[in-house]
Order: sequence, then C-alpha cells, then structure tokens
Amino acid sequence: MYQIIQSFKTGETILEKVPVPEVKKGHVLIKTTRSLVSLGTERMLVEFGKSNLISKARQQPDKVKQVFEKIKTEGLLPTLEAVSNKLEQPLPLGYCNVGEVVAVGEGVFDFNLGDRVASNGAHAEYVCIPKNLVARIPDNVSDEEAAFTVIGAIGLQGIRLLNPTLGETVVVIGMGLIGLLTAQLLLANGCRVIGIDLDQTKLELSQKWGVIPFNPKINGDPVKFVESQTSGIGADGVLITASGKTNEIISQACRMSRKRGRVVLVGVVGLELSRAEFYEKELSFQVSCSYGPGRYDDNYEQKGNDYPLAFVRWTERRNFEAILNTISSGRIKVSEMITEVIALEQYKKIYDGIGESSSIATILKYNDKKAEGISNKIQITEAVFSNTKGNIGIIGAGNFTKMTMLPILKKTNSCLHSIASANGLSGTILAKKYGFLFSTTSYKTILDEKAIDLVMITTRHDNHAQLVNESLENGKNVFVEKPLAINKIQLNDIVEKYKETGFKNTITVGFNRRFSPHAQKIKAVLGYEPMNIIATMNAGEIPANTWVHDMAVGGGRIIGEACHFIDLITFFTGSKVKAVCMNAMGESPAENTDNATILLKYENGSTGTINYFSNGSKSYPKERIEIYSQGRTAVINNFRKTEVYGFKGLKSFSTKLDKGHKSQFHFLINQVISGGNPIIPFDEIVNTTKASFAAIESLKKGNWIFIDNSH
Repeated sequence: MYQIIQSFKTGETILEKVPVPEVKKGHVLIKTTRSLVSLGTERMLVEFGKSNLISKARQQPDKVKQVFEKIKTEGLLPTLEAVSNKLEQPLPLGYCNVGEVVAVGEGVFDFNLGDRVASNGAHAEYVCIPKNLVARIPDNVSDEEAAFTVIGAIGLQGIRLLNPTLGETVVVIGMGLIGLLTAQLLLANGCRVIGIDLDQTKLELSQKWGVIPFNPKINGDPVKFVESQTSGIGADGVLITASGKTNEIISQACRMSRKRGRVVLVGVVGLELSRAEFYEKELSFQVSCSYGPGRYDDNYEQKGNDYPLAFVRWTERRNFEAILNTISSGRIKVSEMITEVIALEQYKKIYDGIGESSSIATILKYNDKKAEGISNKIQITEAVFSNTKGNIGIIGAGNFTKMTMLPILKKTNSCLHSIASANGLSGTILAKKYGFLFSTTSYKTILDEKAIDLVMITTRHDNHAQLVNESLENGKNVFVEKPLAINKIQLNDIVEKYKETGFKNTITVGFNRRFSPHAQKIKAVLGYEPMNIIATMNAGEIPANTWVHDMAVGGGRIIGEACHFIDLITFFTGSKVKAVCMNAMGESPAENTDNATILLKYENGSTGTINYFSNGSKSYPKERIEIYSQGRTAVINNFRKTEVYGFKGLKSFSTKLDKGHKSQFHFLINQVISGGNPIIPFDEIVNTTKASFAAIESLKKGNWIFIDNSH
C-alpha cells in the first residue's frame, strides 16, 4: 500500500510504499476511500521539516536543553548520532480518514466487514485503528462529507468546554477548517457568532451561514467591533481556533470578552498571558485537548475501555458520532467547504505549495477497487545472502532497533533478511536504510522464513515471552532485548518450551553491560572471592502514563531495566543470586516504583546493592558501578571511565561511551554462525529474571525472598 509521510530532516513529503498493517486485538482494519488534508496542522509540520537545524532548535528550546545534558553525560558524537537518527524518523501525515472495514480484530463487536467508518487514521490506503477512535457513517452522509468528522470533533470539544447557551454571542478567532466548522456548530446551538480572520473568502463563506464576519486587515480593530456588536458588553465566549506565534491573539480575546466571560484555546498561539486582562474581568481560560475525553489515555484509546456514559457523556468516539449525526441532519454543511478533490497519486499538488495554498478543504481520493490480495510484506532489495547462517529477522522497529542495534549489526558478519513493525512504516524506513530484503507487518512471516536462523525481538515487554516461545517452536535462535519475561508464568513457560525443544537453539537476553570493555577488563582480574558491589542507576524520570510503568505491559522499571545490573553483578561475582530484598522511597510505594534500593545475596557470599533512582539530576552521569574485593576497588563511571585502586598490572582507563552493545552483537553473531556455548549461560538469565521478580515480591511482603535455583 501507499502512505504519505513527511521527513523532519529535509521537509520532503513522500508517497511511501509500505506493507499493509495487520489487524490487532481491539482494532479494525480500514481500506481508505477519502481523507481530509488539515492544511493548518500539516502546513506547520511541513514548514518545520523544511526549516534548517538552527531554526528547528529555536522552535524546540526544551529539546536543545536535553541535547546539551546528553552531551555532558554521554559525549558529543553519540549525542549527534542520536539527534540525526531522531530527525530521520518520518512522520505519517493526516488524521481525518474515511473508509470501509475490511478486517475486525479480536474483541471488536460493534463493527462488521463492509461498514463505512470515519476514524483518525493517516493518509494511507489502509489504516489499523482502535475501536474507540472509529465511528460508523450514516447512510445519507457521503465519504467526502464524513472526512470532516475528526476535525469537526476538535471544534466540538472546544464548544463543549465553552458551554455556550442559547442567544449568547461567541467570537471565533481563526476561520480555517476548525473555525468554520466551529462557527456552524455554534449557530446550530442557537448562538450569535462573530468570525474573525484575514481571509476574506472564508469570511464570505461563513457569512452565508449567518456568521457576522470581520477582517482586521480591512475593517480595523476587532475588539472595538465586538464591543459595537454587543452594546459595549463584550462577547460571552471566545473560541481561538487560529494558529500564530503572537501573544496579541490571546490579549484581544481577553479584551473583547465581557466580565466573567470564557476563553477557550483550540489552536496554537502565543501564551504569555497578562494577569491584569484576566483579573479585571474575572475571565476563565481553558485549553481544549483534541477530540475530547479519552485523548492520550491508553486505557481508552489502545485498550478499548470506554468511559461510562452516565459519567462521561461525550468521549472522543461519541463526539465523532455527534458530528456525523449533525452532518446527516443537515445542520452543518461541509460539502460547501470542499475546494478540491485530488487523487492520492497527485499528492504533490497539495504539499509542494502548501504554504501558499488558498484551499479551504482538500480531499484525497483513493483507489476504489475492492480489497484483494492485501500484502503485509514488501520486498525492499534484491540482496543475495552469502551465508547459510546468521540470517537475521527483527521483530520491532522502535528506538533501540533504530539507534543502537542496526548500526552495529550492519557491521557484523550477518545478513539482514526481514524486519517487522506493527504499522509497517518504521520497519520499511529502516529496511531501506540498512538493506533488508523484506519489510513486513506480520512477525509470523519472519518465523516461517526458513532462511532466517536468528530472530531478534525488540517489542514491548509483554510480548517477549510469547515471541520467544514461538521462535523456539520454529527452530530459531533468539535474541530478546531485556527483560526475558515480566512474570513467573511467562518465565516458566519459556523454561518448559526450551526443554521441549531440547535446548537446540540459544536464547540470549540483551544484558549488554557485561560485554563493555570496562566490565571485561575488571572481570579478567577480579577472581572469585566474595566481593561487595554497588551499582547506581540515575535513571531519570519518565511520565507516569508511559507503558513501561504498566505492570501488565512493561512490567515496571525494576523488572524491565534494573535487571541489567542484577546480571552485571552476577557476571562480576561469578555466582548466582540466592536472596533479594528491596526497599523503595515513599510511605506506601507501588510495585511499579522506580526509586528503590535492591539488596542481593549471592551463593558464594558476595553482596550486591542496586540503587535505581529516577529523581536525580539529568546532568549527573547515568550509571556508576563500585567493586570492592580483596583490598582492591574499581569504579566504572558511566562506561566511559574506569578508575582502579590496588589492582596490580591494571591502570585506570577511559573510552568513549561503551555499554557493550557492539561486543555483545559481534559475539552473538559469531556464536550463531560458528556454534559453541551461549554468550550468556541460560541458567544465569533465568536467575537474573527470578531475582527481578523477587525484588517486587520483597517490596510487597517486606522481607527477604529466597530464590529456587534448582531448575
């Protein structure tokens, strides 16, 4: 299929060929017939992409600060490489999609094959959308009219926050697509509407519906005009649907409002507010969030958990349905706003001149042939594999794959065969850059491919165990980015599956720290006497709604990330963990805490302490390991500098940041091709995983948890 994407690095807009996404649980697969180009939003994205690096930096001062902090802790070159990789990731354009349901995922009962639906899908021939972001289209609403559903819901949500009543005067500042739809909805609600814009064509169109138009470029001061239209009282409410960097727009909204008036921001404007302007009139101000309640809530959007109607009357989906019903009733007229209908293949007519476009609404039209032969796999190159072993299939195309794994794998003695990504786009972009043979949206095509003997898994943590087991069933060697599993049931299933397959293939977990030159050099001279090790992780805070914190999806940061340091201490001690105790910050810490101290007892008498903290300064190095043994001390500082005290024949040394990824992947590929022992013993992987589970159990029970290592 084809999809429109935009490069943040060059600003170029591209019609990219990508595999069709597979329908997922709780989702529907839609064959697109029409999509609406949101000229305001998409113009901003295109213009941002076309701007130079300095201009991009000026527009994102918070990101610049993060870059400088990363330089301090990780060095200049790794930071520049990370920034470059980030800019290379293209952005899918579009969010107003109409089409026909061609597949229904597990758990979806309110949509059937053949249903015409509107969704927030991108400009793509097929989109896979969560059920709560899809609405069925009434029979008397055309596909082109239905394409206004999502953008209409944005305006509707702003109105709901403003809460206008019959007869009130409401000003709409910015008569673009959202503004025009908002004005019509207000009129249907019985309001008196004043529309303000610099585009006379849009004002004249709105005037036909009953909007009182005002063009500041022609008519002068909008504040005085509103006062004249309200007998000096001012507007009851102001909805800002404009886009502009100036603070004057919000100031004008305040000055044209009556006492105790309401101002709602839907668009994007400067927000340096004047306290006096709000204070003197006791104005209320609110920013509207997209389509309505449920937006950015994974429980609602991705997991399909609806809010009870009695308590949340208008959700995203119910707002979609309200817009469609309003179009169906004829109370808003969207067809009058359509300036042009353009075939998808002619997309450049829109995007090459998007900055100068005078179009009100542009509709993209898609091939209307029946869905046949949907392909979830596309060929990227005509590569010929020289090796009979070491052919790699990667499941997952996220940041770790893109920024860490693939740059290294490209330099190894292996062949990159296929990459699978859920949406098809991220995997295809990486496939082109690194010379894969295929890009797919179905991981099963990788498992079924006989030429692939190493499957590398970098998906979200809750998928790891299942994908490991299926890979083993298909006779593959497996590398899985940590953790191996997020609960005991998953771990036991893997152990049993590994036994069933006779341990014929290897399982490797991405415990890369043990392969760092800093760890390797210290391990070579440590010996096996009992030792004390302290590992401190200045992890940094991540938002509470991030999937990693969800115990059912990410397993929490202790299971998902602190396992790195359990493995590293195990590597240094040459022993297994036999007991774990964890204490966490706070009076009643949750099991997904990321501010905790873990104590480890080892079978050979060694002790380990892991301080995993998220509340430290970002300018302080992220990782520090201290080793105390037989009158000797070694300190590894962020895997850039190691200082040693009392070690004969070993001096302190420095490297560029090296957490061991490069050596890990080189060792792994050589092991797959040439055979030999696994690069990490499986019993150590199991022990580390059990120890991470024991840490959470210890927090809950408040005591030491002993580990059974007798498997």
